[in-house]
Amino acid sequence: MIEVKGLFKSYHDGDHEVIPLNDTEFTCERGDFVLIVGRSGTGKTTLLNTIGGLTRPDRGSVLVAGNDILSLTDKKGAAVRSSIIGFVFQFPGLLSSLTALENVILPTEIAGNTPSKEKGLKLLENVGLKDKANNSPYQLSGGELKRTSIARALINDPLLILADEPTADLDYDTELEIMELFAEINKAGTTIIMVTHNVDLVRYANRVFKMEHGKLIEVSQVPQNAAGN
Repeated sequence: MIEVKGLFKSYHDGDHEVIPLNDTEFTCERGDFVLIVGRSGTGKTTLLNTIGGLTRPDRGSVLVAGNDILSLTDKKGAAVRSSIIGFVFQFPGLLSSLTALENVILPTEIAGNTPSKEKGLKLLENVGLKDKANNSPYQLSGGELKRTSIARALINDPLLILADEPTADLDYDTELEIMELFAEINKAGTTIIMVTHNVDLVRYANRVFKMEHGKLIEVSQVPQNAAGN
């Protein structure tokens, strides 16, 4: 489903050259739950954003469900992303002027489709928030904001979810709730690629990678020093 070849990305931080992607290679099959761990600055988020077409590398290629993501025009790329990829970011990014339900169905409007309140309510019900549909973001807890953002990511029935530190800053019990929710989504057939600092979450994934110096290394067990701040 996903094939990443020879991704290279560099930029300068003052006089220092930073290389978050260093001829990175990666493949993923439909239905995988992939966890990518590693210290800050190792390229995890850059890789995730490149797979999603949000960041352009200096060279390399990304195929997602047969779509050459990096060759698409901005307009076509946005259309492809909205139809096959759902994003869950570290910070939910909900619009404060909209209710939870309105935030969930917003991607359908952006994609030029007729928003379905019924589908939005069903997704909120699936993440345990049907009774919060008319609440504003400021009326939701941190965990509820994350669950709303997950429902929003699912509104266009994506084949792939890209999740960047989705459990960061959550307490232990809420983190487990979010991970169980991702496990249910994956069990239903959605491919998930998640980056995290928390190596304790590897039990939820069927494939685990450690990122070091812009390269991915697939591991069966992740050393406790593989992630950190």
